[in-house]
Amino acid sequence: MTKRASFNATRYRKLVWFFATIFAHVIWWDLFLRKIPLLRGYARRSGIERWRKIARRFRAVALDMGGVLIKLGQFLSIRVDVLPVEVISELADLQDEVPPADLDAVLALIAAEFGCPVEEVFESFNPQPLAAASLAQTYTATLRDGHPVVVKVLRPGIEQMVETDLAAISLAIRWLKLYPRVKRRVNLDWLAEEFTAVTGRELDFEAEGHNAERFAADFADDPGVCIPEVFWEYSTRRVLTMENVAFIRIADLDALDEAGIDRAAVAKKLYGTYMRQVFVTHFVHADPHPGNLFIRALPRPSDALPTDPTPFQIVFVDFGMVAAIPKRLRSALRNFAIGVGTRDVQRIIQSYIEADTLLPGADIKRLEEAHQMVFDRFWGAGMSQLRDMALNEAPQLLEEYRDLIYEAPFQFQVDMLFVVRAVGLLSGMSTNLDPDFDPWSETIPFAETFAREEMRRDWGDWKQQMLVLGRISIDLLPKVDKVLSKAERGLLSFETSFAPDARKSLGRIEHQVHRLTWAIVSVGMLLSGVLLRASEGPDSLNTGLLIAAGVFFVWKVAR
Repeated sequence: MTKRASFNATRYRKLVWFFATIFAHVIWWDLFLRKIPLLRGYARRSGIERWRKIARRFRAVALDMGGVLIKLGQFLSIRVDVLPVEVISELADLQDEVPPADLDAVLALIAAEFGCPVEEVFESFNPQPLAAASLAQTYTATLRDGHPVVVKVLRPGIEQMVETDLAAISLAIRWLKLYPRVKRRVNLDWLAEEFTAVTGRELDFEAEGHNAERFAADFADDPGVCIPEVFWEYSTRRVLTMENVAFIRIADLDALDEAGIDRAAVAKKLYGTYMRQVFVTHFVHADPHPGNLFIRALPRPSDALPTDPTPFQIVFVDFGMVAAIPKRLRSALRNFAIGVGTRDVQRIIQSYIEADTLLPGADIKRLEEAHQMVFDRFWGAGMSQLRDMALNEAPQLLEEYRDLIYEAPFQFQVDMLFVVRAVGLLSGMSTNLDPDFDPWSETIPFAETFAREEMRRDWGDWKQQMLVLGRISIDLLPKVDKVLSKAERGLLSFETSFAPDARKSLGRIEHQVHRLTWAIVSVGMLLSGVLLRASEGPDSLNTGLLIAAGVFFVWKVAR
């Protein structure tokens, strides 16, 4: 099939028109009207509700058209550096659930993949889908040997739909690059390439099967984690057959209690599993929503007391969305963990710098103050307490760090997007399982382990470091002598310059002074003209002052 034949022009035009209306809205309200003093306040006050309506429109279009749009909404729901918070909150709970595809088309696709009817591939095949998502849907079946399995099948025609959607999204990103504030904060080309690559990987079930096998290898030594087996003889690029692990859903609290499973232990194990993925194996299951996590109750030991909790395993499914953390970010992540575990704000900020997530000119001192405030107010609080405290203190925090929030000094790299999303979903599930779950105390063991490893590594390198220090000292002695000699003769001079954050503060002050001067001059001429006209009647002087005040006002607005 040619590329031209696999492209849906009607769908493409509909999506382009939708994106065009959004950009027209932004240009009119957030770029044009905000430049006009008399309308700036109204445009700003109405912004929250306007952006919420746009997000709701996107949700409606995504659910109606399906395809990549739902994935795009989930992808954008963590881009706090690109979109307003109002959009993020509306997109955060966008679920990847759509009506199932036609059964005959699904059966025809399976038959085409294996070269024979479905009845000859599986012993039995349940025609009622277990779940239907935007890119694929799953069915239960039984192999010839009686093994129960889950069969994941691409939606018929999804490749054409994905190609069309990605073309429209690519055009929208090119438009977005015209907006300097967004272009400055994120590499849009990189963002588009990564989203396209991730979507392509989700369409390749062979890659998903290999992801599952890598997770199984990563946790082979952990009896508390279960990864379903892949049946390769029943799998292709568009059909994936895996072991049926439909145990207790992690969100089914009543079933967990009935099985005697300690929910607090589940929350702790789940958090520890993700800490290991992020900091040790560097391969993260990036879609940990409740439908992709199950709890398997294990047989109780013969010597267990009736009050002892039931042992369990955490079962992961759906490995289409994964995040492989590159080497360039691993050291920064370890430093971040050490900083959190030891409450070292300087180390946390240094990890941001090492990961290249701070924009040039970011106010380091204010960032350190904000992080120290978070530790002082929230350290040791459980997940439910954190949520309540954050809601209660949000207005005060917004007022106290308004300048920092407005500047938004972070730039998020695509490598970490899905990790951030996974952590966000994980926080919600941990709170649901155990409202008193304390993420701080669970992070400390990882921080201590990393700190010990770093100390051993530094101790092993101390001889080399002492040699380097000795060479530096030898080179430094004549330079110190030269500086002291200049100081004795009164010839020592210094050059200074403003730090980036100081230059920004000075620029803001200068801008405010210009605005104040403009206002004083305009109002002064206006009042003088009015007073002279009231006392002496119309004449050329007061008329000229009134005209000059109007001209000056219009000129400054135009500038």
